[in-house]
Amino acid sequence: MKKTRFIGIISGKGGVGKTTVAANLGAALSSKFKKDVVIVDCNLSTSHLSVSLGMYYYPITLNNILRGEKNIEEAMYDHPSGMKIIPASVHLKEMMGIDIIKLKDHIKKLDGKVDIVILDAPPGLGREAYAAMHASDEVIFVTNPNMPATTDVIKCKEVIKEIGKKPIGLVLNMVDRKKYELTKKEIELITELDVISIIPTDRNVHESLAKKMPVVLYKPKSPSSKEFTRLAAWLLGIKEKGFFSKLLDSFRSK
Repeated sequence: MKKTRFIGIISGKGGVGKTTVAANLGAALSSKFKKDVVIVDCNLSTSHLSVSLGMYYYPITLNNILRGEKNIEEAMYDHPSGMKIIPASVHLKEMMGIDIIKLKDHIKKLDGKVDIVILDAPPGLGREAYAAMHASDEVIFVTNPNMPATTDVIKCKEVIKEIGKKPIGLVLNMVDRKKYELTKKEIELITELDVISIIPTDRNVHESLAKKMPVVLYKPKSPSSKEFTRLAAWLLGIKEKGFFSKLLDSFRSK
């Protein structure tokens, strides 16, 4: 029986690109490393994952699972990358009768059935975000190189520590390397977390969002795609040395 990893993708602030990181990490793990990956949209209030991937029709959602109407495996939908998506409903009326605290009980039914479950959590520290953290075993934080987004990570980290989850590290997203941006060293000092990936600002990401396709599939040789792939490899214990791995090394001296 395989051991399933449950990895929460967490951010303290909205708009840092957390769902983009989750989708591309899942797509890279599935398409490039042939892992059996499921991504769960835990953002019931403002669900974006399925829409960002061009998936508009899904009669069974996480909402049905949380109401006890369906089994979790009935809510899985195949994506062209090879990963599976468990969407949340985009309809406000589907919020009725949901007990989000039961998320962990349902998610853990996938243990031993897939390689990796990625939980795309809502930003902040509300009930939905807490439920996603509680359902995770490991956590990746996502931030941008600015003070508001970075300091919000600290609050999330305190919750993660309190509930006994393992922080894997921090993904620094949408990096331009401008003088006004926080450096990797500064962010690590502020958060007391290792920066495990630096995703550059890349117009290909914006184009891929318009195409409803992960950038790792849309433009696999783009700078951001290479770094998402390196991050996926790193999670699996595979060493891949590319341009942005060297960029990450260059930040270590700052």
